[in-house]
Amino acid sequence: MKHQLLAVIAAFAFVALALLSGAHQRGALLGAAISGLTGVASILAMGRFARGGLKVVQRALAVFVVAFLIRLGLVGLGVFLVVRSGASVVAFVVAFFVPYFALSLIEGAFIHSLTRESGPTA
Repeated sequence: MKHQLLAVIAAFAFVALALLSGAHQRGALLGAAISGLTGVASILAMGRFARGGLKVVQRALAVFVVAFLIRLGLVGLGVFLVVRSGASVVAFVVAFFVPYFALSLIEGAFIHSLTRESGPTA
């Protein structure tokens, strides 16, 4: 549960930082919001699908991959919307990928914690 809480706090922090980005706020806010929401949804889904039973790590990794593919589509859609609205694409990209990498580290730490809980694999 600590990884999920950390992800939520980080997502809110990145959205708050995006609100402080001045003239580039629209692009930054969209990037941080998409990245934060998908990151939190991903780690919550990992926790839900990786409960008990066998192959918890494999199920968590499957969620990680699906979340990556969803993010890939959303970053493309976000760039399109930002360009169309005339907002800053650079602000969007930075505000998307900085939280993305931070939240991916938290997700990776969560998956690693599952390996310790599930015992030896061989």
